[in-house]
Amino acid sequence: MSGPVVVGVDGSRSSLAVVEVAAQQAERLGVGLELMQVIGWPTAGAPSAIPSWDADRTGGRASSTGALAEAERCAHSAAPGVRISREVLVGEPENVLLAESHRASLTVVGSNGTRGHGTPRNDPLAGRLSARASGPLLVVRGRPNPAGPVLLAVHGTSTLREAAEFAFAEASLRGADLVAVHLRPVVATRPYGESDVASAAEDDEDFALAETLSELSKRHPDVTLRCRRPQGRSRRVLVEASSDSQLLVVGVRGRSRFGGGLLDPAARTALHEADCPVALVRC
Repeated sequence: MSGPVVVGVDGSRSSLAVVEVAAQQAERLGVGLELMQVIGWPTAGAPSAIPSWDADRTGGRASSTGALAEAERCAHSAAPGVRISREVLVGEPENVLLAESHRASLTVVGSNGTRGHGTPRNDPLAGRLSARASGPLLVVRGRPNPAGPVLLAVHGTSTLREAAEFAFAEASLRGADLVAVHLRPVVATRPYGESDVASAAEDDEDFALAETLSELSKRHPDVTLRCRRPQGRSRRVLVEASSDSQLLVVGVRGRSRFGGGLLDPAARTALHEADCPVALVRC
């Protein structure tokens, strides 16, 4: 996809850190960076977004110009060669970013709130976008290890293909290893007669996983792939592995017919507890 990397700007210091990550990502992908400031619409029932030349009517554009200029300087410093555009829109941030995600190579947002190590953050905007965004969503959070691997959460074949393609591409662009962590649910006991059925299903999933990863490894011979089948609870395994990684990639099942969807446990854990940036990829 050749669309820009789209990132929201709100003038805060944490927002500038997100812009820096977005600029570096645009540089890796070889696409432009679009800085977008969204000013809340003052009345109910307004359109999802209007162009910046109308923002003057709300008095918002003047206050946004300085924030966007600072964000542009930050982006230029992080990735001098990236083509940058900026825009002020009026509307609800969630709706505007959702609309932009249709044409973006990647939508980048920050992780709101603060946390201590191992404690969930409250990420209202990131959480809502993760269930509805059309394209890949990068949530900037945690303390990434720049020398660490790209981590791929494998939690069922239905969430594997697109996420694995994204993870391999990212590992190649970053010159990093790729670690695929197979998060198989731990079941203490199964009802009588279900053991063979469950075992066969697991065998089918293993075959599909091996086939997909083998194919993608051939397409990306520069990427060293390592697979992990950890024992223990998936949530703890994922959080611990993220502490030494530079990116965690998680597949998100397709949206429901109502335009949203509930994240599965692996995606929720990644979004709220991972200790590195999280890429949520629609599958």
